[in-house]
Amino acid sequence: MNLVIALLSTRTFISAERIRETVYGYSDTASDEAFSRMFERDKNELRDLGIPLETGRASQFDPTEGYRINREAYALPAVDLTADEAAAVAVATQLWESPELITATQGALLKLRAAGVDVDAGDAGIAITSTAGMPGIRGSEEVLGILLSAINSGKVVQFPHRPARSEPYTTRTVEPWGVVTDRGRWYLVGHDRDRNATRTFRLSRIGADVKPIGPAGSVEPPPGVDLREIVHKVIGETPSGTQARVWVADGRATALRRGATVVGPRELGGRGGEEIAVDIGLSDRLAREIASYGADAVVLEPQALRNEVLDRLRAHAGVEA
Repeated sequence: MNLVIALLSTRTFISAERIRETVYGYSDTASDEAFSRMFERDKNELRDLGIPLETGRASQFDPTEGYRINREAYALPAVDLTADEAAAVAVATQLWESPELITATQGALLKLRAAGVDVDAGDAGIAITSTAGMPGIRGSEEVLGILLSAINSGKVVQFPHRPARSEPYTTRTVEPWGVVTDRGRWYLVGHDRDRNATRTFRLSRIGADVKPIGPAGSVEPPPGVDLREIVHKVIGETPSGTQARVWVADGRATALRRGATVVGPRELGGRGGEEIAVDIGLSDRLAREIASYGADAVVLEPQALRNEVLDRLRAHAGVEA
């Protein structure tokens, strides 16, 4: 892959010696003979794969034989992807930009540029980016790898999870269905055995100790399940004007009251208070705020927001559903 990137990124022919110096994986070869064997093997493999590898003079003034990939012959015709296929390609693209994989790509292209090779990464479809382009996955690469492996093999996973950074971890046992992204954040979707319900988990809130458990092939997503829709319902921003009904105790939850409309007095569990209407906006943020008031604020509706608050309270108390 590194060799393909290098040969696609230049319009001129690159000599074998320059490839050895700049392409990741070749510079560590112990001898000229070892490099020659490795390079010949890789060239033959590229040709076997149908990749149009060309040879020619490295430059007008240098008769040394060089190599490049014919972009026009290499390029695929237009491809029509389904929504699911496009999503899979998008995830694969973002994975390639992860810290674990981007380093070799950056190193190869930067070395070629430093050596004076005409690298045209834009035309080749290669972007030299920083790891800051993936804030939602930074630090969770290992977790993502384990989860994807478990999903592929149909295994249950067990991991520590916390609803917020300030809250303690609790162990969750989940039948994983898939991983999706939304607004730059990564989420695991599956059946939570501890809650006996469908749940989403932000990867940045999953601890590093993720363990696949049980036999392979024991997990299958429900037919027709839309993972992206599940995530959107949980963390998506609700259209302006959509409101939640919340009971608040007398003299409590002052900050929550400021942006709310009072519906009327209401007693709950023998305590005096009021029912208020609050714009939902980001449900994740509102659930976090309501949960912070404990028993002094109770979501009456919608049920999805009520469930989210209850999950946070149970997690904080270390109590199973």
